[in-house]
Amino acid sequence: MSWTLHCTTGCGYTAPGDKLASLCPTCAQPLTVRYDAPVPRAAISGEWSLWRYARAMPIAKGEARVSLGEGMTPLLELPHLAREVGVRKLWVKDEGQNPTASFKARGLMMAVTRAKALGLPGVCVPTAGNAGIALAAYAAAAAVPARIYAPRTTPPPILGSIRAYGVELELVDGHIGDAGKATMQFAKETGFFNVATVREPYRVEGMKTMGYEVAEQLAWELPDAIVYPTGGGEGTIGIWKAIGEMIEWGWLPSDTVKPRIIIAQAAGCAPLVRAFHAGEEKATPWENPETHASGLRVPGPFGDRWTLRTIRESHGDAEAVDEEGIRAGTFTLGSRGGIDAAPEGGCALAATAQLVKTARLSPDASVVVFNTGSGASYRW
Repeated sequence: MSWTLHCTTGCGYTAPGDKLASLCPTCAQPLTVRYDAPVPRAAISGEWSLWRYARAMPIAKGEARVSLGEGMTPLLELPHLAREVGVRKLWVKDEGQNPTASFKARGLMMAVTRAKALGLPGVCVPTAGNAGIALAAYAAAAAVPARIYAPRTTPPPILGSIRAYGVELELVDGHIGDAGKATMQFAKETGFFNVATVREPYRVEGMKTMGYEVAEQLAWELPDAIVYPTGGGEGTIGIWKAIGEMIEWGWLPSDTVKPRIIIAQAAGCAPLVRAFHAGEEKATPWENPETHASGLRVPGPFGDRWTLRTIRESHGDAEAVDEEGIRAGTFTLGSRGGIDAAPEGGCALAATAQLVKTARLSPDASVVVFNTGSGASYRW
């Protein structure tokens, strides 16, 4: 399979897919991968993991895959939770069962695979937590040097997991935006590949497999809505990209009704929610971000334009949840669903209930809620 790179703003920039790429050199916005030929659904085959979809991923023939067995996480139907939340059907996609205990395994697997194929000297990333664990693990598996920058306020179990993989970890004062600045400076000085969210085109290609999996696990049907806890936006973006590809390539009927994409953010750091309801095309950075859901503590997401466009194209919505609501949602997923949920997953469940109560989500809807990580990473 061959592919090309295109600017997400429509500025017209394109580049060959087999070259190292970060941002668009014309407008400094994210790039996206487009495949040069349709991928037939018959091409799905092999192990029960995201590698079933290898033909729809940027892997050149003969290239080695850096894999720890990621993907094909459970999609759990929970009728009793559906009744409590107030919707017709509810499933929880439990990404905490990935290697490194979060959805970040999908994207960082893809970024490290490309970095290894291109012979880069190393990789680096800013992290609120889970991305750091994932990059550390996949860099170790690929024997690629890695440097990770994280806020000092990152939960200690997450920092301990990063250190366990033997990579260089630098703690910074402030939030993930401050870690991002340090990462960019380090990449500039060393030539390490900065794989921060949507600052390269490959992580989204790993993330989009969540969309393929939901469709396949629902017997090639789609729910009415997908509720996704969103910090940087790559998961949301990736799922929407997968839905478009499946319809374009004939995996789903051409008249398939696409699901509404709904994002959930913490009330203490909700730049995308604020921008969406204000009708803005980009988000203003959130001042003094505060939430115990560290994956949602992203005050200035670089993928803001792309994420907001995704929500609007899907006729979706955006909802903020306070800290008490996040804790209640997390506890509900555990005590009523048996899911060891991260607070980000609790935020998504609580947002779903809030939207039903405010008549912004129909009680007749079928909904997939994403739990993006394991709660074990947050307990100390």
